[in-house]
Amino acid sequence: MDSTRAEFDIVFGGGGTAACVAAGRLAAANPTLRILILEAGEHTKDEESHVQPGRYFGHLSPTSTTLDFHVGKPSKSLAGRSLVIPSGRCIGGGSSVNFTMYTRASASDYDDWETQYHNPGWGSKDLLPLLRKTETYQVHPNLPTHGYSGPLKVSWGGYVTNIADQFLQVAAATDTDRKYTEDTNNFYECNRYGKWPKWIDGETGKRSDPAHYYIYNQEANENLVIWTGQRVKRVLFEGERAVGLEYVADVVHRPDADQTPHQVYAACLVVLCGGAFGSPAILERSGIGAADLLAKHDVPLKVNLPGVGESFQGKLVFVATSASDEADTFDSLIRGDIAETTKQYDMWTEGKGLLAANGMDAGIKIRPIGDEDFEDLGPDFEKRWNEYFVNAPDKPVIWFGPSSFLLGDHTTAPVRKYFSMAYVNEYPVSMGSVHISSGEDPHASSDFNPAFLNHPADLATLRWGYKKTREIARRMKYFRGEHLPIHPKFTADSEAICKKDSRGPVALDAPRLRYTEEDDRVIDDFHRQFIQTSWHSLGTCAMKPREEGGVVDPRLNVYGTTNLKLSIAPANVGANTYSSALTVGEKAAVLIAEDLGLQLGEVAVLETSKRTLSSVDDLVPVPTKDLDDFAGLEGIEGLNITNTKPPMITVM
Repeated sequence: MDSTRAEFDIVFGGGGTAACVAAGRLAAANPTLRILILEAGEHTKDEESHVQPGRYFGHLSPTSTTLDFHVGKPSKSLAGRSLVIPSGRCIGGGSSVNFTMYTRASASDYDDWETQYHNPGWGSKDLLPLLRKTETYQVHPNLPTHGYSGPLKVSWGGYVTNIADQFLQVAAATDTDRKYTEDTNNFYECNRYGKWPKWIDGETGKRSDPAHYYIYNQEANENLVIWTGQRVKRVLFEGERAVGLEYVADVVHRPDADQTPHQVYAACLVVLCGGAFGSPAILERSGIGAADLLAKHDVPLKVNLPGVGESFQGKLVFVATSASDEADTFDSLIRGDIAETTKQYDMWTEGKGLLAANGMDAGIKIRPIGDEDFEDLGPDFEKRWNEYFVNAPDKPVIWFGPSSFLLGDHTTAPVRKYFSMAYVNEYPVSMGSVHISSGEDPHASSDFNPAFLNHPADLATLRWGYKKTREIARRMKYFRGEHLPIHPKFTADSEAICKKDSRGPVALDAPRLRYTEEDDRVIDDFHRQFIQTSWHSLGTCAMKPREEGGVVDPRLNVYGTTNLKLSIAPANVGANTYSSALTVGEKAAVLIAEDLGLQLGEVAVLETSKRTLSSVDDLVPVPTKDLDDFAGLEGIEGLNITNTKPPMITVM
């Protein structure tokens, strides 16, 4: 590859979720636009480990080459442990390796981005059309907050386990304060139990990721180029203007690769999409970051931005129980049982079975309601509740639900069936940091402080999650005792002591377990010793005012530079980050197109009369008509009507 003076119009540093969406949208609308994606990882096109959703376990192996593993500093809050947090390193990034959970943020999350962090155009009313634009929602027709013509499919997957059904039955019988819903992700409410959708095509059983449905489906467009196995070192500048990227060969797949730096140039724009770990490192090696940190690593200061690498946020806990033989679980598949793998592969070719699923089929975004909930949360959570949650009724405190497998070490666990209960603190108070450890070596490990559990409110929410999920799990008919290595070690005289073996569940009306103050301390110690990541990292290049620690403005421009954009969230969302990353990618495409005067969006023209047109989903391509036909349609979300000849309605 001779890239001595390779030049494109737009160069993306990183090929993850947001990059695939933005680059794909821009390339589709402007086929003469020269776009390059530089990605450290490798291609994922049609690779079974990526397109089969149920294979996500394999990416978590310590020997995985589709993830980067970031080792945190030892922490007293984590009982002296060093937390390891992975991030995607392949085309599609996390979207190509994640659990395919379809979990959207709440409307108030995006409204916070707009009002609290001063980002006009990033509120829920602005982003909902973009959320809808990404998806074809196969679960249920005609729901107003979902989309039905986007490139990514959303379904129940190819198999829903009986563990999920039993979880919902027990929840309905024991938690009468909260009801069932057909739409657990309707954007405006929480505290409802329900089945859980997935980013899986319900017809083919394949993973829905932007690599395949925004990028690989455009291979005929030779102006969209991808270079894999190339790790971005720094941004190239001429004065304040970003003009390109310097990169070296990645060493994961090519350990002996020549490390001579190469340069690639961008005539119009450089866009960094390295995620919560990669983007701050690239900025800091480029001289953009805190002045004292850059001086420590002998990096010449270009822009003093102390917010770079700060405000790291992430969140997850699983506890495991033994399950009866009647339970549907992934355990044989995870252990590599040949007969089970063969059986499931044959089913997957028809879009069915465990390989077309993820084993996480039900759940709830939950917040406290009554005295019992607030008693379990305790005084450590009271201030957080009053300041953050009480006036945002769509914000859950945690998410929890069953997982039809042992998320743990199968090599040391008895060979049998398991199910786990996952509970996730959706908005941790604790925030960490990610910085470079070398100003020159792009392969060097991060100086990473996750800061998990540094605030007592975070322990309180997890303690509540443990108690809530345990009460449901021990009433489920498939329950056969608690997997003690992944449970608190209560004292022998505690009413809450865990039991390894059980012939069956307790009765639905059995009394609720009571926990002493000492029991609560044991639960807290358990979380310090066992808490792991949910792989939902964000915040390290926040979109907020510069004087408040911001790194980019509302148009994603890096402060103190020109022609350099970066996409990252200013604050946490009560959800998996995949949906928000897709939305940020869609928004980035809109902003880039506006800045560069490019066309964006699919052209669609009115087919029915304006009296029946109520949303963008009523539009289909037909021969153009006069501009008068579009009168009165300006108020429809997601439409841009242009006064051109011929006139166009563009779906934005």
